[in-house]
Amino acid sequence: MNNKLTKLEKQWVLYDVGNSAFTLLVATIVPIYFNSISSAAGLAEVDYLAYWGYSASISTLIVAFLGPVLGTMADNKGFKKIIFTIAMLVGAVGLSVLWVPKSWQVFLALYIFAKVGYACSLIFYDSMLSDVTTPERMDIVSSNGYAWGYIGSCIPFLVSLVIVLMNESLGISMSTAMMIAFMINALWWIGCTLPLLKNYKQIHYAAERPKHVVATTFKTLGGTFKKILSQKKILLFLIAFFFYIDGVYTIIDMATAYGSALGLDTTGLLLALLVTQIVAFPSALTIAKLSKTVEASKLIKISILAYTAIALFAVQLDKQWEFWLLAVCVGLFQGGIQALSRSYFAQIIPADNSGEYFGIYDICGKGASFMGTALVSFTAQMLGSANGAIAIIAVMFVIGYSFFNKSLKA
Repeated sequence: MNNKLTKLEKQWVLYDVGNSAFTLLVATIVPIYFNSISSAAGLAEVDYLAYWGYSASISTLIVAFLGPVLGTMADNKGFKKIIFTIAMLVGAVGLSVLWVPKSWQVFLALYIFAKVGYACSLIFYDSMLSDVTTPERMDIVSSNGYAWGYIGSCIPFLVSLVIVLMNESLGISMSTAMMIAFMINALWWIGCTLPLLKNYKQIHYAAERPKHVVATTFKTLGGTFKKILSQKKILLFLIAFFFYIDGVYTIIDMATAYGSALGLDTTGLLLALLVTQIVAFPSALTIAKLSKTVEASKLIKISILAYTAIALFAVQLDKQWEFWLLAVCVGLFQGGIQALSRSYFAQIIPADNSGEYFGIYDICGKGASFMGTALVSFTAQMLGSANGAIAIIAVMFVIGYSFFNKSLKA
């Protein structure tokens, strides 16, 4: 199989480079900026971690409801690009104005708005995979998306980091520095999306544009849920995915907030998570190559076990070097488990209904990550300790592994 990407495949990959700038910013600078706002308002560190987690949970719950509806609507001819564009702009515009709020409550509300747009755009982006490539190339293309997304997002992040850390030397206030950082990443996101918007065409679709879009959408969605209940392999995979990817996204969403709550050095946290991106780039490409000789299902299982060990290690974390080690280990498996899960799912579902299926996939993925962040937040407040709350993530990976094994036998 030729590993060289086509023009359209490259443009699809480029969107991952664009939206990953938002992901990296939200995993690093944004929670630290929120910490400064909340600390100024007198919010305790444990409550800061909890409210940050609750906001992530709220945004993903919203996506869990919107995702299947919008995904099903996007399966009508000509709808996918339109809804994708709207969702992307909601996320990018929301990101560009995150510097405006001075109240931590308003900041979180705006953050939720931006994250909902980001997450919804990924439903349609993921479902585009069947339109931009062939089934036998999905693993390699999907992995390239995550790989280049990791390394590409480092460019606007490094520029933003320099501006934020050196704001006094540059003669600008922290508020101005954050404004510039948010604007740079929003423009990067939009700019990387333009080539795909120009050339993408929806090849697979379930139906022509109906007269009554909303009514038809809900009717189709109901039928999809019934179909999945009778498709044991897909159903068991989605349950497994719900648990193990929930753990992955909880780690992504909470890593910097967790380190901050433990009192670790802020600059060290940012640099460690930058290392995660750098390590994830070759790791994702390596796993893509391995998928040609090793079954994707085996690689997914290895990644779940590795994440279980990572979560258990994080329970006792209290030193800076341990956070760095954790960051490297996450980078080794983060891209692989996300990319292979996406391409594996794309291969076991009908291509013409990819939008509605990926809408439900998003419930079990980014839309379901409300459970992990909410449980960590609630446990942290109940125990008064950030460390003890992390143990719950390991349990999610164990459950996910069990259901994934069952799906392979279905």
